[in-house]
Amino acid sequence: MSAPEASGVTNVVLAGLGGQGVIKASDILADAALRSGLDVKKAEVHGMSQRGGSVTSDVRFGRKVLSPMVPPGEADFLLVLEPSEVEVTRPLLRPGGVLLAPDLVPDGALPNKRSLNVALLGALSQYLDLPAEALLDAVRAALPARLHRVNEQAFALGQKLAARQGTIR
Repeated sequence: MSAPEASGVTNVVLAGLGGQGVIKASDILADAALRSGLDVKKAEVHGMSQRGGSVTSDVRFGRKVLSPMVPPGEADFLLVLEPSEVEVTRPLLRPGGVLLAPDLVPDGALPNKRSLNVALLGALSQYLDLPAEALLDAVRAALPARLHRVNEQAFALGQKLAARQGTIR
């Protein structure tokens, strides 16, 4: 587990391209932190999201969070859905922070490739002081019932892959 900043705030930056589920994943993470009784702030930069452009979302949670923005170089976790965005967003990660890149999930491993965002949230759950059940409850609340099973499978796959990875990149 990676330690949050001294203030007890955990900083997560999610990044990808429009339509990949960056905003949905950040909504799920923020909801899970709220369900866990934490103060949460969230900020988004949509860019050209409707045309497949870069999208980032900052989620900060802890006992007391004053600002929604993660300062550059202070993200504890960087969750990236698009390979081309890894190097673009890497400067947001603090030294010793955890990068969860899309290559963590092998091609064809997901029953639905649109669940990559939830699979990477499952991987992230291995590092956070949030109950996995709070994240799964937030996934279920954010998605229609017909998508619950496939996303629960994606979440479990992400957890398994992160546990197997065992190293911080």
